[in-house]
Amino acid sequence: MGVKREIWTGECLRQFTHKAEFLSEIPDQSRYVDNDVIHLVDLGVKPEVLINNTTYPIPVQETEDGDISISLDKFQTKRTMVSDDDLESASYQIIAEKTLDHAEALEESTGDKAAHALAPQQHSTATPVIVTTGDKNDAGYKALTVADLIRLKKAFDDAKVPKQNRVLVLSPQHVADLLITSEAFQKQYKDIQTGELVPSLYGFKLYEHANCPKFYLDTATWKKRAFRAAPVAGDREASFAFYSKRMFKAKGSLKFYLSEARNNPDTQANFFNFRLRYIVLPKKQEAIAAIVSPDATT
Repeated sequence: MGVKREIWTGECLRQFTHKAEFLSEIPDQSRYVDNDVIHLVDLGVKPEVLINNTTYPIPVQETEDGDISISLDKFQTKRTMVSDDDLESASYQIIAEKTLDHAEALEESTGDKAAHALAPQQHSTATPVIVTTGDKNDAGYKALTVADLIRLKKAFDDAKVPKQNRVLVLSPQHVADLLITSEAFQKQYKDIQTGELVPSLYGFKLYEHANCPKFYLDTATWKKRAFRAAPVAGDREASFAFYSKRMFKAKGSLKFYLSEARNNPDTQANFFNFRLRYIVLPKKQEAIAAIVSPDATT
C-alpha cells in the first residue's frame, strides 16, 4: 500500500502544539527565519533624552546597529518502525498513533529546551537568581514563600524591567510550597486537580512546567546546569521568570524521513522519523530570573 510522505508530515503538523503553555506569551519571529537561521538586529544604546533643551542644533548620538545571526536548534526523533502487515490492516490508525508519539516527543523537548534557555546562567543585576527563605519542605529544601516572590518582583523593579508582560513559571515543588504556605496563592489557584494557574500574582502571569532547568551550588554561587546534563546530587529544579517582550521564539523547517518497506526486503518494514528546527531565547541576557531552593540546613 505504501506510505505517503505528505500524509505523515501533515498529520505531524496538525498534532504539533506546545504543551509548555508559557510559550504562548513569547512573540513569534518565525517569519524572519531564512534557511533555519534567524537574524536579530542589535539596535545599540537607547537615544538620550534632553529635557528643557536650549542648545541647537541638537547633538547627534552615535549608535552602532549589529546583525546577530542565530541557527535554530535541531530536534530529531529516533526512528519508528511500522511493518507493511500493520499498514495493510489499519493504515490510518497506525499513522495517527505513531505520528502523535513523535509530535508529543517534539513538544516536550522544545518546551524543556525553552525553559532552560529562559533561565539565567547565574546571578547578576540583569539576571537575578533568588534563593528561597522558607521553612523546610517535604523535599528537605527551604520552601518558596510569598516574601520570596516579592523579592523577585523588587529585583525586576531594580533592573528597570517593565511591569507589564512579566511571566513566572513555577516548578512543581514551588507550586506545592505555595499551596501549603500561602493562603493568597491558594485563592489564586484555579483548580488543584488540573493544575491551572490564574493570570497574575504580584505582577507576574503564572504558569507551571514539569521539567524546569536545574541549578547547582558552585562555592557560594548558584549556576545553571547544562541542558540534559546527567543529574548530580545537590541539583535543584528552579522556577524561572522573564519579561516576554524581550524573548523570542521561531520555528523553521519540519522534515519527514522515510525508508519504505519495499527498500527493506529483510524487514519488510517502513522506518521513519522527523526533524524540526526551533528555538526560544532571550534577545539579550537580561530581564530573566530564577528561583532556587537551598538545603534547609544552610
